[in-house]
Amino acid sequence: MRVKVCGITDVETAKRTCEYGADALGFVFAPSKRRITPEEAADIIKELPAHVQKIGVFVNETVERVEEIAAMCGLDYVQLHGDEDACYMERLNIPFIKAFGVASREDVTRAMNSKAAYVLLDSPKGVYRGGNGTVFPWELLQELNEKERGRIILAGGLGSHNVRDAIRIVRPYMVDASSSLETEGKKDLQKIKTFIETVKEC
Repeated sequence: MRVKVCGITDVETAKRTCEYGADALGFVFAPSKRRITPEEAADIIKELPAHVQKIGVFVNETVERVEEIAAMCGLDYVQLHGDEDACYMERLNIPFIKAFGVASREDVTRAMNSKAAYVLLDSPKGVYRGGNGTVFPWELLQELNEKERGRIILAGGLGSHNVRDAIRIVRPYMVDASSSLETEGKKDLQKIKTFIETVKEC
């Protein structure tokens, strides 16, 4: 099972997270307490192993700016958390992940109809679009087939305490955590290590 740790803001945490076995790291370029500048992200990313995916998180940014930041930082994917429509996504020249808040089966259907390479399924938006640390009803995904599950990055309130159940019920391509891996608003290396170990045991 693949694992992504989102909201990385410093090189030491990034390097240790990779050593623990993360498959992807997320860098937030949108309004958030975890927001960093493209320059800061580029400095971190150049220190990381090539096999770890680098994913940039954006909300309603222009296509041109997204592509500029992606090129500057060496991003493998961009993750869209805003109101980006099909026309917007057709203009992107970089692989992308589209995030959807899930509260109903209709939300799941809308997500699976997306043209994105992967869909990130999260709890409905709160103060920020993503990273709110709450779980949505995973049972809404039980009717999906294996091909559909293979496009899912599961997020929303995942931590060491519940990720086994999440994987068993959803069987996603990847799981994604951020706020649950923090202590007093900062990434906690022990929580990250335990989370990744728990995921890999699945």
